Amino acid sequence: MDKNWSPSTTMLPRPVRYVAALVAACLLTACSGGDNGGSPAPSPSASSAAGGNVDPALKVSTPLPTDAVLDDPCSVLSPSQAAQIGLNPTGKLDDRSPKACTWESSGNAENSVGIGALPQNKNGLSDIYAGRSSAAYFTPVTIEGYPAVFTDKTDDRSTGSCQLWIGITDQLAVSVGTVINVGANKSDPCPIAQKAGQAMIDHLKGAA
Repeated sequence: MDKNWSPSTTMLPRPVRYVAALVAACLLTACSGGDNGGSPAPSPSASSAAGGNVDPALKVSTPLPTDAVLDDPCSVLSPSQAAQIGLNPTGKLDDRSPKACTWESSGNAENSVGIGALPQNKNGLSDIYAGRSSAAYFTPVTIEGYPAVFTDKTDDRSTGSCQLWIGITDQLAVSVGTVINVGANKSDPCPIAQKAGQAMIDHLKGAA
């Protein structure tokens, strides 16, 4: 893959738009094998990014099950959880690699939340940190006690796109992304990504 290429998500239909954004994250991390309500997370050492190892500051003390995220990402939110966030209870699966699921807003089909993972990144969130120099924004947080970061190659937060990465094990980071085209959250989409991330973690904890 040409590292200078970046798929445009502007004209793509949903759920393809989120999947394209997830694949674009490969460019941010090289697929190396603001106040959003979260708590500040420790910065990893430079040696982890250079050496490709899991940074101690980003280690996941209580790993979560990964089968659902990798095999059936539409199962990581229950119908009631999706409804509480304002989403349709059933997500739409894109089973290309990497698999991802998109839930449209129950109030407006122009808005959606997508969840997926990049198993190509073998060092989980540490690989996301390794691409920090290429990121347009980078805000470390913790979500329900798990290390996470708001980051993307381009900064489209003012137009409804926010990308959140959560380390659910030392080897796997999950992406929660928003596509919000209309409504109040278009200019402040990251809290929606966080709510979905929190709900996912709670659901996976129940499966642990």
